[in-house]
Amino acid sequence: MAAFLDQVRSGRAPDRAVELMAPRVLAHQVHSEHEVTIERTPADYVEHVREMQATWGDFSLEVHEFLVDGARAYVRLTQTGRHLASVDGHAATGRLVRQINSVVYHVENGVITQYWMQIDRAGLTHQLT
Repeated sequence: MAAFLDQVRSGRAPDRAVELMAPRVLAHQVHSEHEVTIERTPADYVEHVREMQATWGDFSLEVHEFLVDGARAYVRLTQTGRHLASVDGHAATGRLVRQINSVVYHVENGVITQYWMQIDRAGLTHQLT
């Protein structure tokens, strides 16, 4: 799990997703108080990280909490980057932006099979306006 955060999610080596994620991962997310589940493959996740890099540049990732209980890992992190591309209808501002996330990962046989993510969308919108 730590290798996933340090290498893949951080953008340092996103191609390692194929080693650290199951072939099919359920990604549970919250959008405007509605829960949405999408399927991701390691290749999809690599593309997702590359999109984050295009949007936020060489962002940094700071893990504040990392708790493991059996097959579940809880992570609270802050991602900081420069707003370089349109996000949620907001044109690039060039501003430094912080996003706070909480994620629970489910790991089976050493690979991520599901995750539940919440992002402070209101805080992000406030920084982009």
